[in-house]
Amino acid sequence: MSDEFVIIGSDKLTARINPLGAELWSLTDAEGAEYMTDADPAFWSGHAPLLFPIVGALSGDTLRLGGQEHSMPKHGFARRSAFAPVHVEETEARFRLTDSPATRAAYPFGFVLEVLYRVEGMTLHTQVSVFNPNTDALPFSFGFHPAFAWPLPGGAAKHAHKLVFEAEEPEALRQVAPGTGVLLPDLILSPVKGRELALHEDLFRADALIWDRLSSTSLSYGADGGSSLDIAFPDTTSLGVWQVPGARYVCIEPWQGHADPEGFSGDFREKPGVVLLDPGATRSFRMDVTLNPR
Repeated sequence: MSDEFVIIGSDKLTARINPLGAELWSLTDAEGAEYMTDADPAFWSGHAPLLFPIVGALSGDTLRLGGQEHSMPKHGFARRSAFAPVHVEETEARFRLTDSPATRAAYPFGFVLEVLYRVEGMTLHTQVSVFNPNTDALPFSFGFHPAFAWPLPGGAAKHAHKLVFEAEEPEALRQVAPGTGVLLPDLILSPVKGRELALHEDLFRADALIWDRLSSTSLSYGADGGSSLDIAFPDTTSLGVWQVPGARYVCIEPWQGHADPEGFSGDFREKPGVVLLDPGATRSFRMDVTLNPR
């Protein structure tokens, strides 16, 4: 890894963060076992991108605002932007991204996006805050996109891994259209049995599973008798779970917002799931990941 990576941690947990995208690249326990993706480029080279100011794809990759059109790539520009490390200590680091001429060409607003990583015991706390310095409301979506090792370290078989939700999740799910990535109108039956989702690669043959009516604000991921992760996401309303079949990761993605619904061509401010942040206000999103080694 690059010497420019920021490393924080304790005797129990170490996190390595790339200032490009303020992206978590590695999460290891005291034994050096890795809980994040191997980022095999044959499948997907991402690690844990932060999605801002959109989640998913826009129709035609176009952001429509006040009658104007702006080109915007899938998942937004933050994941490919250089964040400034503004505060680094042994167990925490804060990164900041602010608007620039380049961002305003695609997203004509001022903003301050701050990311705080903090290690406490066996938990990595992540808090992302959006501040609106404008005189008008700031429209945006935000999402976490971490890719965790599948299987997790500890020796459990890949097929033994599952998600256990905080609450029962019987609601039907959404999926995206191949190619365009927009949200399809048709619902699919939930594969969750009570609170449990047994993970297998066939779940992802048609891309991500998307819960846009999620009841839970936390879940656990792992295998009985093996290592596990407890993941809390108290500030987001949707969840995506995704993998490229054959890869050695699974993405567990708390979102505030989602891709454009199929056929949506309205103003971004009117899109379902978009936050309208008042002038001078801040909105924060938290994700906590706790390691439970075998």
